[in-house]
Amino acid sequence: MKPGTRFTLDVAARRTGPVVIGGSPLRLVRLGSAGTRMLDNWTSGEPLTDSPGQIRLARKLVDAGILHPKPPAGPEAADVTIVVPVKDDADRLARILDATGDCGARIVVDDGSHVPVPDATVRHDEPRGPAAARNAGWRAARTEFVAFLDADTIPEPGWLEWLLPHFSDPSVVAVAPRVQSSPGDGLLARYELEQSSLDLGTNPAPVRPMSKVSYVPTAALVVRRSALATTNGFDEELRYGEDVDLVWRLLDVGAVRYEPASIVRHEPRPTVTSWLRQRFDYGTSAAPLSERHPERLAPARVSAWTTAAWALAALGRPLPAVAVAAAATAILTRRLTTSTRDVPTEEVVRLAARGQLGAGRLLAAASRRVWWPLLLPSRRGRRVLAAAYTPFAVQTASPGRLALRIADDLAYGAGVWTGCVRHRTATPLLPQFTERPFAQGRGR
Repeated sequence: MKPGTRFTLDVAARRTGPVVIGGSPLRLVRLGSAGTRMLDNWTSGEPLTDSPGQIRLARKLVDAGILHPKPPAGPEAADVTIVVPVKDDADRLARILDATGDCGARIVVDDGSHVPVPDATVRHDEPRGPAAARNAGWRAARTEFVAFLDADTIPEPGWLEWLLPHFSDPSVVAVAPRVQSSPGDGLLARYELEQSSLDLGTNPAPVRPMSKVSYVPTAALVVRRSALATTNGFDEELRYGEDVDLVWRLLDVGAVRYEPASIVRHEPRPTVTSWLRQRFDYGTSAAPLSERHPERLAPARVSAWTTAAWALAALGRPLPAVAVAAAATAILTRRLTTSTRDVPTEEVVRLAARGQLGAGRLLAAASRRVWWPLLLPSRRGRRVLAAAYTPFAVQTASPGRLALRIADDLAYGAGVWTGCVRHRTATPLLPQFTERPFAQGRGR
C-alpha cells in the first residue's frame, strides 16, 4: 500500500472506543492505543506514512472492508489497452471508442459477425463467445493493463482516472467501475436504472464471495495483464458467468476492488422478452460456477441461529422465533463480554438486531430469486413470498416495477433450477450456515 494514501471509513462501520465493527462479512477489530490513534488520524484526513506498523494496520482494515483507500497516484492511461469484443454491433463502435479517451491502444475483437467489422483488430471467422473474444483481445495487448468494455457500454469522462490509482498498490490485480444502466423513457429502462444486476451500488468495497460485493461484471473492468496471464484469462467453456469465474480466480492471486466513483453506462435490453431471456441465461451459470467454486456460491450465507428464528417466523410461530433470536443475542453478548469489555451491552443488542435484519434480507432475496419453486405451491409459501416482496412494493409504489421485479426473479430462478438439472447438482440451491455472526480480530 502506497504512502500518501488517504482513507474513508465504510458507511456501515461503527466505532466504540478502541473497537471497530464493520466490513463484509462483519468483523470486530479491537485496536490498541497506537492503532486507535492511527485510525483517528486517517478518518480525520491524514495520509498513510511509510511506517511498517501503519501499513500493516491499514492493510488489515482495507482487506476487511472497514476502510477504503484513496491512493494519491497510479499508472497512466498510456499503460492501458482498451479491449472491446463485438458481434453484429458495429454501429456502436465509433461511439464507445471515442468515449474511452486517451489510452495506450484499442483492440476490437470481431467475434464472427455476419458482416465483418471494418476496424476490427482481431477477427474470428465463427462466433466463439465472449470469453474467447476477450481472451483474444488481452493476449494481443502489449500494455501493463487491460480495460475490458462491452460494445453496449459508454464510459463517462474521467472513468480511468478513478480506477488506475488503485493499482499503485501492487496487491491489487483488478478494479471495477460502477456499471449503471443508461437512462430511458420506458418502464423497463426505468426499472434497470434502479435495479440492474450490473449496478453494485454507491459504496466502494473489496470484492469477495459471500460479501456485499461478491463479484464485478467484466462489462467494464481494468485488470493487470500479468494477472490475466497467471490465471489464463477467461474460461472459454463457460457461455455465461465467465466474468464471475475470472474475478474469483483473480482473487487467488491478488485483490479486486469496486470503485463506484468511476461510472460506465450500459444499455439495457430493448424488449422485456430479450431482457428476461438474459436473466434466465445468467441464472443457468450458477451450476457450472458452483462446480468450479463450491465454497464461493450459495443463495445465502447466514447464521444457523438467525435462520432458525426467521424459519419459525415464516411457519407462523412468532413466540418461538423471538425466543431463538433472544437466545442468539444472549450468546453473542456473552461471547463479546468474554473477549472484550469495550463493547457496551446496548451496542451488542444493536449488533444482534443488525445481524437478524441482515439475515432476513438475505433469506428474503433467496426466497424470491432461488427458492420460489419450493414456496409457490403452498399457501404458507406464497405468504412468505408476499412478505419477501413487501419492502420492494412499499419502496417503489409502482405496480409495473413490482411486476418487473417478480418477472426478473422468476426468470433468474428458472435459470438456476435449469442449470442445476443440467449439471445434476443442488449446490446453488443450498444456503451456507455460519456458527458466528462475525469474525474477531486484533489490530495494532
